[in-house]
Amino acid sequence: MRKILIVGAGQSGLQLALGLQAQGYEVTLMSNRTADEIRAGRVMSTQCMFHTALQHERDLSLNFWESQAPRIEGLGVSVAGPESQRVIDWVGRLDGYAQSVDQRVKFAGWMETFAQRGGQLVIHGAAVSDLDYFSRTYDLVLVAAGKGELVSMFGRDAARSPYAEPQRALAVSYVHGLGPRPEHPDFDAVRCNLVPGVGELFVMPTLTTSGRADILFWEGVPGGPLDVFKGVKDPSEHLALTLELMEKFTPWEYARATKVELTDANGTLAGRYAPTVRNPIGRLPGGGLVLGVADVVVANDPITGQGSNSAAKCAASYLASIVEHGDRPFDEAWMQSAFDRYWATAQHVTKWTNAMLAPPPEHVLNLIGAAGELQPIADRFANGFNDPSDFENFFFELEKANAYLAEVSGA
Repeated sequence: MRKILIVGAGQSGLQLALGLQAQGYEVTLMSNRTADEIRAGRVMSTQCMFHTALQHERDLSLNFWESQAPRIEGLGVSVAGPESQRVIDWVGRLDGYAQSVDQRVKFAGWMETFAQRGGQLVIHGAAVSDLDYFSRTYDLVLVAAGKGELVSMFGRDAARSPYAEPQRALAVSYVHGLGPRPEHPDFDAVRCNLVPGVGELFVMPTLTTSGRADILFWEGVPGGPLDVFKGVKDPSEHLALTLELMEKFTPWEYARATKVELTDANGTLAGRYAPTVRNPIGRLPGGGLVLGVADVVVANDPITGQGSNSAAKCAASYLASIVEHGDRPFDEAWMQSAFDRYWATAQHVTKWTNAMLAPPPEHVLNLIGAAGELQPIADRFANGFNDPSDFENFFFELEKANAYLAEVSGA
C-alpha cells in the first residue's frame, strides 16, 4: 500500500486525503489545528462553490451539508455611478446551483470523517526540517498549507505572476438579519457590486456554525476609501465600518442590512496578499521533492470567488494523476505533469482574475452593460464563474466581444 503525506487540512488537502483514503492509500494528514479548534476559530473565507467544484465533492460523497446550505441560483452585478446610484443592475441564472458552507463547519467535519475512517491525523505544524525527514518515509509528500514557512520552498513563477503587490484589501463579515433583495426575493444569488476606482462589495448566503447567514465582503483598492480595516481588532467595529461603507457606496445593499448582527465573535476577517503562481515542486535540503497543492502554487485574488473552486478542482486533478500512476515512483517528471494537468484548468482562472483586478477596457464595460438588456449575456457571465475557460470565447478580446454582442443582439 502506497504511503502519502498531505500537509495542510484545507479544501484541497482534506478532499484529496479523503479521496485517496477511499482508493485504499495509506494517508497521513498533518494539520496545525484540531477539528474543535477550527470549529471554534475565525472564519477563513467566503468559499462560494459552483457546480463543477460541488460535483467533485459529490463524487466522493463528501457533500454532507448540501441539503442544509442555501441554494444560490443566480449571480447579479450592480455598478455604482458617481452619485452612489445604480447605473447597471442585472442577475444571471446559474445552470447548476452554487453553495457556500463555512469552512469551519466543513473542514472540522471532514477532519473527523478522515479520522473515523482510519486515517492518520497528526496535529502539528510542519517545518521544512520535518518534511526533510518525512520525504524519506513516504512515497509522496504534498504541501497543501497555503501560508507560512512551507510556501517559501516554492519559487515565484514571474512569467505567470504579473502582480508583485496585493491588489485589494479584503474585509469579510458573517451576519444574521440581512433582508432579501426586493427585486428578486424568490431566489438566492451572489451579488457583485462594482464601485469603479474604489473596489467591490460581494454579498452571498452561506451556511455557518449557527445556521443560515449572509456574508458581506469588501474588496478595496489599496490606499483607497475601503482600505480602512487594517488594525481593526474589535469585531463590532469591523462590522460598523463595513456598514458605513455600504451606506456610502452601495446604499441599495445597505438598505437591507440595517438590522444585521455578526453571527459570532469570530465572524470577521481582514487581510491582503499578492496573487502569485509558484513553481509546483519544492526541494528539500536533503534532496527530497514535495508537490505543492492548490493555493500553495496558484493563489488568485478572491475577486472572482475562485479559491475553494480551484482547490476542489486541483484535488480532483491530483487524485486522478496519483491513481492513474499506479506503482511507479512519484518523481520530478510526474510532479510536473500532475501540475501541468491542473494548470490546464487553472490558467483560465488566473487570467480572468488578474484581468478583473485591472480597470476594465471599454468592450468589457459594454458587455456588462449589455447584460442588463440581454438575459443570455447575463446568464453566460454568471456561468463563467463555474467554467472560467468560457471567458476566452467572448470576454478578453475586442473582436470576440463585438462578434458575440452582434450575435446575441441579432437573435
